[in-house]
Amino acid sequence: MLLHSLTRRERGLAFFLGLLLLIGIVGPVLPAAEVAIALVFADTRAWHGLPNAMDVLSNLPFLLMGCWGLYWLNRIDRAHHEALSGFPLAPPASDPPDNTLDCAWLFFAGLIATAAGSAFYHLAPDAPRLAADRAGMAVAFAGLIGMAVCERVSQRAGWPAAWFVLTTGLLSAEIAQETGNVLPWALVQFGGMALVLTLALSRPISGAVGLRLGWVIAAYVLAKVFELADQPIYEATQGVISGHTLKHLCAALAALPVLTALQRLDRGWRAAALRHNPGAAALTA
Repeated sequence: MLLHSLTRRERGLAFFLGLLLLIGIVGPVLPAAEVAIALVFADTRAWHGLPNAMDVLSNLPFLLMGCWGLYWLNRIDRAHHEALSGFPLAPPASDPPDNTLDCAWLFFAGLIATAAGSAFYHLAPDAPRLAADRAGMAVAFAGLIGMAVCERVSQRAGWPAAWFVLTTGLLSAEIAQETGNVLPWALVQFGGMALVLTLALSRPISGAVGLRLGWVIAAYVLAKVFELADQPIYEATQGVISGHTLKHLCAALAALPVLTALQRLDRGWRAAALRHNPGAAALTA
């Protein structure tokens, strides 16, 4: 996209992402030792030989949410193709938003990658395994930010934004592992959520699927609170559950607004298809 052809929101997005990239390249080194990165967690109980069982098993909701989302995306895609085969002249307005759905595929695949990477890390927390944890998170971040951009900036900007975040996120995880500089990763994580917050405060574009970004941000903030209160929560509950375990459970809830938007999109698209082709009811049932 040439600069003169970009909308005001697209130019603002490009400026913000470019600024984050510039800070990541020329900004000061932020050593991991100066950041509260836990390698020892409050709840270290084993269960049937599984170390750190609660922090490992609490990643299962990420896996379940990821699989649930991929199921809905496959359902939407299959119904769309079946309806088109029965009614190929359906108007473009009834088509699902491709870039939003592509970013949703990336997001839910990222949740599955997050479940695997985080479980691998919590089995035996150390710096190399932390890179695997961050890599899975980077995939989910990329999909989420891509969807947010599709909703509040433009459809055409969503997929490039997702790939930008995916590339920089994976590189940042590797840089933190190889050099100990966590500034690039902090920019990806907190800069990305600052972008989502900014987009949440803006008006959705025409054709948006209705992703409620406010609920996503709320789940993220609450998860961070639980993470910081890992030991106090473990002590307050007399060893029943730790803050880090609650962090995983709460963070997985960020997928619910995305699932709700997909289900709403599915119902709306089917209704539009039936309005233009009443005979397609059997295909979209």
